[in-house]
Amino acid sequence: MPLDNVVFWVFAPISIGSAIAMLLQRNAVHAALFLVVNFFTIAVFYLLLGAPFLFAVQVIVYAGAIMVLFLFVIMLLGVDREESLVERLRAQRPLSLGVGVLILAELVAAIRAGVGLSTRVPTDFTANASGNPQALSEVLFRSYVFP
Repeated sequence: MPLDNVVFWVFAPISIGSAIAMLLQRNAVHAALFLVVNFFTIAVFYLLLGAPFLFAVQVIVYAGAIMVLFLFVIMLLGVDREESLVERLRAQRPLSLGVGVLILAELVAAIRAGVGLSTRVPTDFTANASGNPQALSEVLFRSYVFP
């Protein structure tokens, strides 16, 4: 079994678990720390995909600078206050569930309509066959700039 698969299957559950734990946390500081864990696991995925620059950017910019900013704001606003659990907008929860169902239906329809489209490449899209970024940008900003 390749080492890439082992690393992926170790970090994938950690990534999913930290994302779910981040969403379910009541304490904002704990949620931010779970987000840091998620950022690091995503950085490992970038490294597995052969993108060391994105790995470094993910660690330095997101897990470093942005999370320090988030934690600074959380600490500045104060997390020792108790939040009221009484909803001020009574129709907010059913409305959000309805919008969520509509977005899910739209997503399912878009995926069903797009099946097979992603496997066909346009016939004139051979600019990046050798990895030339100038040729790719020329195709993107001339032929495909409007779509």
